[in-house]
This record gives sequence, structure tokens and C-alpha cells, in this order.
Amino acid sequence: MAATKDYRLLCLENPLLDIQAVGDDALLEKYGLKANDAILAEPKHQGLFEDLLNNYDAKLIAGGAAQNTARGAQYLLAPNSVVYLGGVGDDKYAATLHDAVKKAGLRVEYRVDPKEATGRCGVIITGHNRSMCTELGAANHYDLEHLKKPEVWELVSNAEAYYVGGYHFTVCPPAINELAKLAAERNKPFILSLSAPFIAQFFKEPLDATAPYWDYIIGNETEAAAYSESHGLGLTDVKEIAKALANLPKANTQRKRVAIITQGTEPTVVAIQGEDEVKEYPVHAIAKEEICDTNGAGDAFAGGFCAGVVDGKSLDESIDMGQWLAKLSIKELGPSYVFPIHRET
Repeated sequence: MAATKDYRLLCLENPLLDIQAVGDDALLEKYGLKANDAILAEPKHQGLFEDLLNNYDAKLIAGGAAQNTARGAQYLLAPNSVVYLGGVGDDKYAATLHDAVKKAGLRVEYRVDPKEATGRCGVIITGHNRSMCTELGAANHYDLEHLKKPEVWELVSNAEAYYVGGYHFTVCPPAINELAKLAAERNKPFILSLSAPFIAQFFKEPLDATAPYWDYIIGNETEAAAYSESHGLGLTDVKEIAKALANLPKANTQRKRVAIITQGTEPTVVAIQGEDEVKEYPVHAIAKEEICDTNGAGDAFAGGFCAGVVDGKSLDESIDMGQWLAKLSIKELGPSYVFPIHRET
């Protein structure tokens, strides 16, 4: 069997070092945090990250949504299959990130900012609740210049598929556009995640600029509803929103666009451009007692799905791979993937 090409999947977004620890109400109160929330850090939260590292049994994870996805795809693919781009600082947090991705077998090409700290996300776990406090730091300063560096652009040019997390629309839309247009020109799959409702609501213009280039668009039911509302579609049915996304105007007519909407424990909805039927894929069942952490399950789904696309699997197989990896992630404090790999049949 011929050896596979290196770095077939290239991913772009905002790298964060996730610092996760089990805490209590007193810790939440100390930093003015809610038990189940996600916020951007304010000055009063600056001590949180060191507090978690020094005084709690913190788990360090190479985070940021698309970096989670990149780790997930690499988990299922041959060694040296995935490369990830984003911005970090020149500090101990970046060094920890490098160690974490090395263990996952993921290659990273970070833009290193000497003035900004590496982005961090403090996660306080209380029961089934997750309080997430994020400081974007250097991730917020990624630029087109880094993407166009010869050694980075060579990786871009040689990749066979591209995945971009929607959070990057808040950082560097020109970099997203470069990848999208290149994918269309060379008939390579361009996969985009909607990532969060506020992307469709408040970053509508840069999001829409990339829409003609989407070969695969992935989101959950909340993100799909936000897209419908912000774009005046007047649709509330997930299947109808999926059809609308699939049938937006498209630049590369050699590929039919596929719109994928996940719904937690409900079936995954999939619409294909020009086709009336909208398919539903039941998720992989998991016992309640096996559920550890649902945070990052969507990132894991995207990772499994991207692995399938890169490996030339059918749409059905790629969806199945995404659902399998999401189920695996839910069993861990995560998003994490256990080693050695054990693929269920």
C-alpha cells in the first residue's frame, strides 16, 4: 500500500490553552463567575489561570475549537496528516501548548507574538456545569503575513482539504478568504464551522463573503437558528435551514455543497445542494453513566468528519466517524481522546 501524503488537512483558528479543574462555589464566587457560562476575561479574572494551575489538579489541553478538531482528525488519520495554524505568545503557556499538541501528534505552525500572551481558557467544573473564562491574547493577532510566509504557504498549497473554525472571523477574515479561494481554484474541499450564534449575528459580512466557497458547512441547531434569523430566512425548521444553507450560490460547481447540522442527542441533519431529501443520522447511543463532559463534542464531531473527507470516505461514513469521535470525547474530561486508539465496529 502506498504511503499517504503528509499534512493533507490544514486547519485555521484561535489556539488556546485550556486549563480545566474541578472547583467549587467558593472559587466561582472569588472570581465573580457563574456555574454554567462562557465569558471573555476581564481584569478581575487575571489571577484565575495561575490559581487553577497552582492550587487545583488542573488538566492542560490544547484548546480552541478548531485545534480540538485538528487533534481529533489527527487521532483518526495516519501520522503527520494534520497541520494547524494560529497565533500564540512567546511564553510558558505557548510551550505547554507545544507539548500538548506534540503528544497528540499534531503539527502546529503558530504565529508567535512577542508582545501578547498566549490565549487561555480557565474552565471551572462544578458537577455537570462548566464555567469558561477566556482570554484570547495572541490568538487575536493572527495575520495574513504569517499565512503567506513561504514555509507556511507551502503547507497551505500542498494540503488536500481545509477546515476553518468560525471564531476566526473575529480575527483575520482575509486569511480565511485566501484559503477559501485557493480551495475553489484547485477543487479541494473547504470545510467551515459556524462555531457560535454570535458569528452569524455580528460577523455576518465576513461570514457571507466566504459562503460561495463552502463545500461543507457545519453547525449546531442554535447556530443554524441564529443564521436563519440574522439572514432573514424566516425559517425555524432545522431541515429547512440546512436546505437553505446547502443551496446558497456556489463558486466551485464541481462539488455539491453539504450542510450538516448537529442537534446534541437528536439526529444529525444533512442537506445536499440540489437534492430535495434531507437525511437524518441518529447519533451513537451512550449510557448516561458514561457521560463525563459534553464540552467540545461538536469539535470532536468535526474532527472525525474531516478525517473521513480527507481519507476519501463516503458522506455516510464521514458522518459516522464524526459521531463516533464525539461519543468518545463525551466519555473524557475534554475534549480529549484516549490512547491507544480503539475504533468501535
